[in-house]
Amino acid sequence: MKKLDASVVFLISEFTTGLASKIMFTTFVIYRVDVAGLDPLQLVLLGTLLEGTVFLFEIPTGIVADIYSRRLSVIIGTLLIGIGHAIEGMAPIFWVIMLSQFVWGLGYTFISGAFVAWITDEVGTKKVGLVFLRGDQLSLFGNLLGIPLAVFIAAQSLALPYMVGGAINVALGLFLILFMPEEGFKPTPPEEREGWRSLLTTFRAGIRLVRGRPALITFAVIDLVVGLYSEAWDRLAQPHLLERFRFPTINGYELSTIEWFGILNLIFIVVGIGANELAKRGIDMSQSRAALKALQVSYAGMVASMIVFIIASNFFVAIAAMVLFNGLRTITFPLQSTWVNQQIESKVRATVLSMNGQIDAIGQVSGGPILGAIGRLFSLRAALWASALTLATTVPLYQHLRNLTNKES
Repeated sequence: MKKLDASVVFLISEFTTGLASKIMFTTFVIYRVDVAGLDPLQLVLLGTLLEGTVFLFEIPTGIVADIYSRRLSVIIGTLLIGIGHAIEGMAPIFWVIMLSQFVWGLGYTFISGAFVAWITDEVGTKKVGLVFLRGDQLSLFGNLLGIPLAVFIAAQSLALPYMVGGAINVALGLFLILFMPEEGFKPTPPEEREGWRSLLTTFRAGIRLVRGRPALITFAVIDLVVGLYSEAWDRLAQPHLLERFRFPTINGYELSTIEWFGILNLIFIVVGIGANELAKRGIDMSQSRAALKALQVSYAGMVASMIVFIIASNFFVAIAAMVLFNGLRTITFPLQSTWVNQQIESKVRATVLSMNGQIDAIGQVSGGPILGAIGRLFSLRAALWASALTLATTVPLYQHLRNLTNKES
């Protein structure tokens, strides 16, 4: 069967995964808190297991993608993610949800690094920045469509969104089997493969590249910090809203919690789409200096937004802070992907990207339990304060990275 254009496949994948993820995650906090009855530490431990799985498997799967096939790696990962999500919807029991996180995390490692490396080789480093931004926009449009579907599906059963989202991911995996091309990547010839020795050789080449570039080392430190802060925000920000505020009525109509989270996610997505459009128009993605400056400003804004969210006593002020945070966070992903891909040779691209993913996972595995314990022993607000202070270190780190880049040029 004739394969589709790589950019088309990438954009379809981004839209579909955006749709599936929002169907599942619009109401996941309600499912885990109200149905499964998880406490703050258990909520964070779910993320810790997920990231621990990523830590263990990220580099091996990235090396396999660099040696054998990035296309195959992405397909395997997509199917595993779909299965993992479906498992969570089977029963609101802690160990079942933990199992789902393991399968999901394993699937993610097959995609992490490989998918970005695949599209970069297919379209080239000069064009990939625009493709990333367009893909992020389509992912957000998928989110936009997923929100009302999530509200409708969750109204039937809070477990059902996981089953639907998992099925969509499995269907995407079958689509990739039929239509995903792989023309830009040249795998290691069979006669040159030496089993585990070949994997070790590729890993060492990736290590040498990173060690020889102070800018890549600094970027790895930033990845670590991002991993440290993110668990508390991702797992505890919405529970903080549930705990701290009584959700207001609109024109005398009292919305359900499911409807409120649907509205909030809708707002987040619309703002994210706008932020991506502004980034696409205002930032020269082919220039690494411009990308780094935009990243530094974005992270500074994220820190300020987190602080406002934590201290806010008014529901709408807290929501405005969340909206700004998520809008800024949305544009950091394509900017970071563009910059780091411009620094890496094709033959070790998936491996180095997987190293970055593993470093992020180390941050989440080590920071998650600590921040979760703070949330259990003290308060959700205390855990969020620790998260904000951790994230604040990215601002001087990006300044150091900009200085290094200026010296190298």
